[in-house]
Amino acid sequence: MAGLLAKFGHYTHAVVRGIPSSLATEALRSSEAEVDLTRARQEHADYVEVLRTRLGLEVVELPADEALPDCVFVEDAAVVCGDTALITRPGAVSRRGETEAMKEALKKLDLNLVEMTDENATLDGGDVLFTGQEFFVGLSKRTNQRGAEILADAFKDYAVSTVPVTEGLHLKSFCSMGGPGLIIIGASEHAQKALKTMQQMSNYRYDKLTVPDDLAANCIYMNLPGKGHVLLHSTGDTFPESFKVLEKLTDCTLIAVSGSEKMKVDGALTCCSILINKKTDI
Repeated sequence: MAGLLAKFGHYTHAVVRGIPSSLATEALRSSEAEVDLTRARQEHADYVEVLRTRLGLEVVELPADEALPDCVFVEDAAVVCGDTALITRPGAVSRRGETEAMKEALKKLDLNLVEMTDENATLDGGDVLFTGQEFFVGLSKRTNQRGAEILADAFKDYAVSTVPVTEGLHLKSFCSMGGPGLIIIGASEHAQKALKTMQQMSNYRYDKLTVPDDLAANCIYMNLPGKGHVLLHSTGDTFPESFKVLEKLTDCTLIAVSGSEKMKVDGALTCCSILINKKTDI
């Protein structure tokens, strides 16, 4: 286990995408809250700046596409692990065009591409939790069993277990990795039930950190050369009670990143980047 986890959280590159004006009016959403486009773009710029400047990642920035209102949420278009990239088949038909630009970007990074072409399969990257040891795939409104099977086929080195997502958009709408062997989980009944399912299906033991707000459990963990353990998480303005809980994680650098406008269209921190660990050319 220690060997597997030694490289967990190592990243060199991040793929992000701009916010189209159509996000405010046409993005898929479960709430009616009005999006402040200027603020959403500022928040996104700050997020990208943290990845590029503070964390030193090589950022590949794709242009926004007005025909694809949700395109900023790049996580759903691909799942990358090691040097393999699975180009997904998003559950929402309006989002399937997002995979084209992603495919080109990942091809340029010399990743081995696997494309999900089965018309019976759907998979959003937001339903895929990689723990460093195995994958959990949420079966949600956007991801089905066939999608999970194709993911298992693409990443044969790892066990893949499925978890019912009964509420919320994606599995990672209420959980994420907070470090090697640590799952951050929301306090809601359905989140805790999903965690119990994951623990029952796994051969590994995970620690858990429960936060009061489900969406605050969506964090980005990295382990970077010269920076050590880093956790990007929601701000205290957005989730004050969860912020207090996350502040107890003293063994990593905590970086609060605002994403309140994107949350209005069901976005979270992990949604807005695809993180890649590219081996340096020898």
